[in-house]
Amino acid sequence: MFFSQYYLDCLSQASYMIADETTGQAVVVDPRRDVSEYLADARARGFTVVGVINTHFHADFVAGHLEMADETGAWIGYGSRAETEYPIRKLAEGERITLGDVVLEVWETPGHTPESISVLVYERAGDEVPYGVLTGDALFIGDVGRPDLLASVGVTAEELGAMLHDSVQNRLMGLPDAVRVFPAHGAGSACGKNLSTERQSTIGEQRATNYACAPMSTERFVALVTAGQSAAPGYFAYDAELNRKDRVRYDATAAARPLTLGEFAGLRVGGAVVVDTRDPQEFAAGHLRGAVNLPADGRFAEQAGTVLDPADELVVMAPQNREEEVVTRLARIGFDRVVGYLRNPEDALRVMDDDVTPASRLTAAQLKASLAGDNPPLVVDVRTCGEREANGFIPEALHVPLSELPTRAGELPTDRPLVLHCAGGHRSSIAASLLRHRGIEDVSDILGGYAAWALSTESAATV
Repeated sequence: MFFSQYYLDCLSQASYMIADETTGQAVVVDPRRDVSEYLADARARGFTVVGVINTHFHADFVAGHLEMADETGAWIGYGSRAETEYPIRKLAEGERITLGDVVLEVWETPGHTPESISVLVYERAGDEVPYGVLTGDALFIGDVGRPDLLASVGVTAEELGAMLHDSVQNRLMGLPDAVRVFPAHGAGSACGKNLSTERQSTIGEQRATNYACAPMSTERFVALVTAGQSAAPGYFAYDAELNRKDRVRYDATAAARPLTLGEFAGLRVGGAVVVDTRDPQEFAAGHLRGAVNLPADGRFAEQAGTVLDPADELVVMAPQNREEEVVTRLARIGFDRVVGYLRNPEDALRVMDDDVTPASRLTAAQLKASLAGDNPPLVVDVRTCGEREANGFIPEALHVPLSELPTRAGELPTDRPLVLHCAGGHRSSIAASLLRHRGIEDVSDILGGYAAWALSTESAATV
């Protein structure tokens, strides 16, 4: 058996290829949209990809099932409850997919979404104990998938939670301890709240350490898994629907093109949103008015999907030689309206210097002085609920998680200064730039975020 995990750090997303090396037949599970890596591996090993399985309708990225099927002629498989605009193979409970001696078995494990499935992998057809189980978003390492209303219109969180309880506690925990667990996401994903950095585990380890795998009533399970979930990023509903549709295929050769400064300026005047992917400090030193700061280093795609609208035209300012990477990462979440990019953003800043402005960033000491002044700012905390509960907060700060800011920006006052903070200064730069893009001018963020504030408070207490 050939078994490979492909892990995408930016989205904390795992996909898999399983093949029988004797027959050369392979199946890819939960592929991302840019499928060249799977195709290259299959070619190099002489495999024929006969099937592509999505464990559910993904909400945090656009899956690459259509691209894989176009390239290989493979069938596309989903759980039996899935309905799509394109032809699919509906995989029934208990169905076995034979690749040779290697066999895959389908289990319906609804809860994260109604159509969710898990895939048991048998190294040999006669094995009683599976080699592993691909759990999709039903069971993570250290957590379980959130009952996701955005991806499952018409089903309540309570109904999904009850389904998930049965899937995890009665189905997956019924497997032997030795069975390896391979989830679709890891730490950082918004598909759960307590995901581990480990990329595989075993049923036994999860039974012993995962809070959601301990025996409990349905009611207690639902209460635990729904508590403390931050709002899902705004693009989740868009991507979940896009994964049902017969959409435009990703084509790396037709991706956004380099722009001249004249073209860039014209698109900007015409309403295109400037996505500045430089480091927050570089952005703060000088950026084009109205640009949204989305640093390429970090969870760029998820954060872009949180604060941008997929209907907007986008122009990209990226660090040298990272332009195509940024465009690809936007395409992975279905943001295809990138009309072009600048190869050297510093050129634009020099030529358009009349329209360049710095961003205000305050130290923790400066914020404390401002709060004691005659016109104290409103502090806005853009961290998640879990971060705030675990680490503390600045007194009287308004809590608006970054995932909620695009829809709640209208709640913020415009007649007093705003100071935003996150944990370390990355997300607050994004959030502050979004507010300036929307016309709120007196906005700053805190250098070093809450960590710097907490450290300065501790230092003051010891003096």
